[in-house]
Amino acid sequence: MNSQPNVIFLVVDTLRADHLGCYGYHHNTSPHIDRLASQGVLAEHLYCAAIPTQPSFTTMLTGQHPITHGIVAHGGKNQLGKGAPYLSQEFLRAGYTTCAVDNLVRERQWFVRGWEYYIDPSLRRTLLLGVTVEQLHARALPWLHHHKDEPFLMFIHYWDPHWPLDPPEKYRDLFYDGANPTDPENRAMEEWWDHPLGAIAHDTWLRRPEGLITDPDYVRAMYDQEIRRLDDGIGALLDTLDELGLSDNTLVVLTADHGESMTEHDIFFAHHGLYDTVVHVPLIARWPGKIPAGRRVSPLISTHDLAPTLLEAAGLPIPNSMDGKSAWSLLNGASETGQHDSLVSVECTWQGKWSIRNERYKFILARFPDLYDGPMRELYDMQADPDESHNLVEAQPELASQLESELERWIQTRLDAQGKSQDPVLEQGVTLGAFG
Repeated sequence: MNSQPNVIFLVVDTLRADHLGCYGYHHNTSPHIDRLASQGVLAEHLYCAAIPTQPSFTTMLTGQHPITHGIVAHGGKNQLGKGAPYLSQEFLRAGYTTCAVDNLVRERQWFVRGWEYYIDPSLRRTLLLGVTVEQLHARALPWLHHHKDEPFLMFIHYWDPHWPLDPPEKYRDLFYDGANPTDPENRAMEEWWDHPLGAIAHDTWLRRPEGLITDPDYVRAMYDQEIRRLDDGIGALLDTLDELGLSDNTLVVLTADHGESMTEHDIFFAHHGLYDTVVHVPLIARWPGKIPAGRRVSPLISTHDLAPTLLEAAGLPIPNSMDGKSAWSLLNGASETGQHDSLVSVECTWQGKWSIRNERYKFILARFPDLYDGPMRELYDMQADPDESHNLVEAQPELASQLESELERWIQTRLDAQGKSQDPVLEQGVTLGAFG
């Protein structure tokens, strides 16, 4: 067995935390992921520093907040600096074999950095988003067989819960209690058709031979079916680690780049808006003998903490240029506190907004009016109102102003430290039409 631990980093595109059983979901979408959580640690409060896909993955792999690495827009013109730290490069320098099973390099060249093996099953398809867990594992599991005797970092990027939703037939009776998903009298989704993403869905993946899907509950069920499909694949991966004798010496970490709004805040089946439906994602880690089983931890963690966490877990140095904070002592039980008092998140694709949250409150500040004519300033009590349905800006103006000032100071301090003056959201603007 290798003296160095292996690391498998699993990132699921578009997986919100609260649709997993281990996070309290009422449907049985995730028995294998739930088992993984029971064998390790579950972080209750991991939040995306940036959304959607390209900014989020860049954040996770660089260990830098997006205000530092500069990639805040999906499909934007900014390029990642050549000197930016990168998770796979650090493992490669330490003698690890590194492998990514992913297709993001088709959109941004920096996603290939540091991977000795870069396997892209989507090259056999015309649709970037259409690669499935089965296609990924047809490449990833044989790779594990061939490289099981080398210390390795493996990264797998799953797309299954991302639209277009097309679960296999064996899952299609799950999680839907309605009578007719294509009932022409159901007008619950009509307001979505005017949105660019809704218009695409209307004419493609939401149209069936029997008619247009009109019931949002059925689309929600399709999302859950795709999670169950993914979960079966995760079970197969865990079984492979057992068969190869790798489980005891392998840290497995599962997370997501962002979640998905199901219709909350009038955002239909898309991932924009800095609400918890989109920015609250799972974090589950298992390493027998190193992480006590069955633990749940509650401090605030940011996605730019993940790269430092994986490096420290493997006993590797963390570059000074990574401004994330390792959560390894929190995950392994050495500490119960001390991660973050507050977190800042940003989006600059379909909307241009910043948010700051602490253990109780979240404040959202828009730089531009959004597509939904939403408020420019929002304040939510996350303990009393976890659904973020009651904007408290007018009811608690002093608190709103306090958090706004704290957010603006945070932004300005970090811009000053880099010799920059322009807010990247104002600089890059929104990139409507980018798919993340």
